[in-house]
Amino acid sequence: MSVEQAANPTVDPQPRVTLRTISIILIVIGILITGYLSVAELTNTTTACIESGAFNCDVVQNSAYSKMMGIPIAVLGFGTYLILGALVTLENRVGLLKDYGVVLVFAITLFGFLYSAWLTYIEFFQLKALCPWCLASATVMTLLFVVSGLRLRQTLMG
Repeated sequence: MSVEQAANPTVDPQPRVTLRTISIILIVIGILITGYLSVAELTNTTTACIESGAFNCDVVQNSAYSKMMGIPIAVLGFGTYLILGALVTLENRVGLLKDYGVVLVFAITLFGFLYSAWLTYIEFFQLKALCPWCLASATVMTLLFVVSGLRLRQTLMG
């Protein structure tokens, strides 16, 4: 037992992993995935992909569903993760975000989750081709949505 722990028995010997920390980790993973996809899209290069069975990144990434209003979905996802990162990072420092940051993050992840679910449906049933990168991003957004829901519940419950 350290001197600090002996002097202050309320000091936790193990740092706790908070929901906010989990959010930041998931956001970083999302940035890495969508950043890679964005660079590949913007430089017109092929992504590393398992090309067997139902997996075919080219079909997914070159489909009519891969852009929204001319903007690649990967770039929109990258921007979304950057915004989420800024909100979570600044929520303890900016007055408006202290009050509404958790709600804003929840709202954005709700939209991201629903949009990712729709795109995953398109992959399975319209394109009949799957992109592991896209599925990974959808999984990260789903986990982030769950964590942001838990954070919102925690905030509302006090």
